[in-house]
Amino acid sequence: MRNRDWKIAIVLAIAAAAGVVAAANGGGTAGRAKIFGIAYVKVRATDLEKDATFYGQQLRLPAGEVRDGNAAQASYVVNGNQRIELAKTAPGTPGSYLAEVGLATDDVNKMRAYLTAKGVAASEIFTWPDGTKHFETQDPEGNKIVFVEQKWQTGNIGGGDDAIGRRLLHAGFVVKDWKAESRFYEDVLGFRLYWKGGFKDDGLDWYEIQVPDGDNWIEYMLNIPGNADHKELGVQNHFSLGVKSADEAAKVLRARGLKDFDGPEVGRDGKDSLDAYDPDWTRVEVMEFTPSGKVCCSEYTGKHPAP
Repeated sequence: MRNRDWKIAIVLAIAAAAGVVAAANGGGTAGRAKIFGIAYVKVRATDLEKDATFYGQQLRLPAGEVRDGNAAQASYVVNGNQRIELAKTAPGTPGSYLAEVGLATDDVNKMRAYLTAKGVAASEIFTWPDGTKHFETQDPEGNKIVFVEQKWQTGNIGGGDDAIGRRLLHAGFVVKDWKAESRFYEDVLGFRLYWKGGFKDDGLDWYEIQVPDGDNWIEYMLNIPGNADHKELGVQNHFSLGVKSADEAAKVLRARGLKDFDGPEVGRDGKDSLDAYDPDWTRVEVMEFTPSGKVCCSEYTGKHPAP
């Protein structure tokens, strides 16, 4: 961890709980900058060469420019708006390998002013070498969230012709107290419920909330044991790529030499998907954009993403 990151983490962790409680009492989201979607996910990696095989050759995501070489050592382009970053870490590093989630906004100055007025701790605004402005904060459970100022393209946003998926749909992570998390994401940031469900019809094991100005979502992974091992955490702390057909995606991945993945199968959310795993067991959920099967537990309340 860089010295700057260490200092930011200490400050944000101290302020997180008190700040979000105060923010939840602040009332409304007037004055908030737009949040278009997930700009990037940063994943920890112990062997960049093995990851190049997985992300570059099997998923066929084009290699991109690394914006901040001090914090990430590789970047893979999903499309003109989104990317996956890899941060080198030592083998055996504990905790979540989903290191951070970047959210795209139209105005980082406005967003930072809004959050700090609500009592949410935020770093100063930094600039990457390419000129992109950003700042860091944390949710109540310590997940690192980075707001990135960028133009959010619509329509044909590109992506690799042979890429397994050209849309990053969601990121999910282990959550212990979903109500505390939602005071931050829903009450403060304006995220809205997309779908919720469980292994049982009356259970709650997944809680999905969409960004306020787009169709990407964050997924709370609930009821995960506190002593979950590295592999289990890799399953839960994950991200997804959208495809038109999970069955066709499975055929393509097998042809590219990726044999060990789960599915495809229709989940409790009604969407057909398969689960692939990078060399450090971070799950990449390759999922269809819309439900094709029975949806359990509750109806969808938001617009589905499109290819």
